[in-house]
Amino acid sequence: MKNNKEQWNQFIVENGGSFLQSWQWGELQESVNRKIWRIETQGLKGLVIKHNISLGKNYLYCPHGPIGQGDVKNFIEQVKEIARQEGSIFFKLESKNDLSLENLGFIKSQKDIQFAKTVILDISKPEQELLSQMHTKTRYNIKLAQKKGVQIKQSNNGLDDFVKLLKQTAKRDKFHLHPKEYYQKMLDVLGQEDMVKLFLAKYQDQVVAANLVCFFGQTATYLHGASNYNYRQIMAPYLLQWQTICQAQKMGIKYYDFGGINEIKWPGITRFKKGFNGQEVSYPGSFDLIFQKMWYRVYKLARKIL
Repeated sequence: MKNNKEQWNQFIVENGGSFLQSWQWGELQESVNRKIWRIETQGLKGLVIKHNISLGKNYLYCPHGPIGQGDVKNFIEQVKEIARQEGSIFFKLESKNDLSLENLGFIKSQKDIQFAKTVILDISKPEQELLSQMHTKTRYNIKLAQKKGVQIKQSNNGLDDFVKLLKQTAKRDKFHLHPKEYYQKMLDVLGQEDMVKLFLAKYQDQVVAANLVCFFGQTATYLHGASNYNYRQIMAPYLLQWQTICQAQKMGIKYYDFGGINEIKWPGITRFKKGFNGQEVSYPGSFDLIFQKMWYRVYKLARKIL
């Protein structure tokens, strides 16, 4: 099993894949009672996850995959067989590359799970160069937080503080949360291998901001962040991001992925992330291969209502 894990991850990293296709991400999904398949075809590997929905129905999902340079048709044929056995309504695929999926029977989905656009910062440069290329206000806010005495520490024992801040932030910025148990599983399953780390910003002995960050291959990915709006004037999130970037740099990480932007839905968060002056990257988005047309229409209608 260990050799399988190492070989799988090595292939994913060498072919530019993200943590969402790592062996450990599959283990996390299994820990929250989701069935998974690690599909291997000539030149391709892909993690496929079964998502159960209401009325005993389900769909299959491949996040940021498959990875490699192989026959996508062969991969999809294997997924179709799994879908037949599991009675899946559809297969959702969100590749980072353009696979011309319309030619394979897919339709463009109205609902993305992963962000279709993000900001990626090359952190292989010296710290001073990274600071100098930032937006002036971003650099100023980092220094302001330092002057105010904000302290940054890494501790995976701060889940309660993190979730408390997450609830405040989710209500303010209108986004959905996972249950607390899911974040605990992330720390239990991925944290034990130093793949996920929780960073906390403290001000006057109180946690005022927190980031959950994933480290895989050459990339650190900002997964979730939260802050206390009552302490917004001390600019803790800016210093928190900067110190996380510096820590990733010390670990030999080359890229820092800010985890997605959306100018329409989250203009403030997007402005904050873009202030670090990384490169904006767009992905093709989400595509669905439908197996049960009637149930797919029901699913789409339910999503609109909910």
